[in-house]
Amino acid sequence: MKRNLWYVVGGLMLLAFAGFSLMSFQQSLTPYVSFEQATTSPRMVQVMGGLQKGSADYSNSEKALSFTILEPKSAKQLRVRYHGVRPGNFDDAISIVAIGRYDEGTKQFEASKLLVKCPSKYQGAEVKTYS
Repeated sequence: MKRNLWYVVGGLMLLAFAGFSLMSFQQSLTPYVSFEQATTSPRMVQVMGGLQKGSADYSNSEKALSFTILEPKSAKQLRVRYHGVRPGNFDDAISIVAIGRYDEGTKQFEASKLLVKCPSKYQGAEVKTYS
């Protein structure tokens, strides 16, 4: 009888651990959302868009980068503010992924991380074929 009780207790502990792990994993996910969803979501999300040329402004004193991204399909705009070092390849960016939350007070997306995608150095290069 004692042996069966240990199996039940062990099984319950495994189930509790699995449930806790699943809940923790779901909370750590940052889904891609549209600009509209980003402005209403209370949690951390990811938005992706193209850099609007001429919209970037970097403040050395505050170490803050502000810029506007354009949503690919709808051409909606979203103002983004990122605190940190300006990425070296920022001006050449094809698309930018900003990870953060929308701040209703400043009416801009406060990014904690930026992922910058630049054109490939091989893009448009001619390929030689040897025969």
